[in-house]
Amino acid sequence: MTYLLLFYEFFKTGLFAVGGGMATLPFLYDMSARHPDWFSASQIADMVAVSESTPGPIGVNMATYVGFQVGSIPGAIVATIGLVTPSIIVILIIAAFLRSFRDSKLVNSVFYGLRPASAAMVAAAGLSVAGVALLHSGMTGLAALNWKALLLAAVLLVLTRWVKPTKGLHPILFILASAVVGVVFSF
Repeated sequence: MTYLLLFYEFFKTGLFAVGGGMATLPFLYDMSARHPDWFSASQIADMVAVSESTPGPIGVNMATYVGFQVGSIPGAIVATIGLVTPSIIVILIIAAFLRSFRDSKLVNSVFYGLRPASAAMVAAAGLSVAGVALLHSGMTGLAALNWKALLLAAVLLVLTRWVKPTKGLHPILFILASAVVGVVFSF
């Protein structure tokens, strides 16, 4: 039954998360509220970090991560298949009718209208992740700010944008350095 529920939850996510892997975050936050035994909302920031630093699409990596947490390797497979199945179905349907829709103004208008919705979902997800990473929950005022995380973010911004020797380095080096700093300074 758990595997069927995993498939269903990620099928819904894959069906409605238009705009890429970060667009799955609002669905994951909702899922964490409805299934707190699977993962918590605070674990989503960790899932994003792991998913972005591993090869593959972010949404698929997060589905695999949650599936593994819930049901080990079979759970990872079921959640991943659940997430990608709607896309496969839609692609097959579109491919079947592509010739008749190729020059349709209606279809072009629909996709044009989806752009701002996708951008808004990604922006909302980014703000949610930033809030979890940079703020302490349950606190107010300056105590709510995670000063270590803000300092690390500021240092990374300076190193990646304005310091010439480090500006051209590969992003994975900054991710690895941030992981080391997080371990050393107990983030």
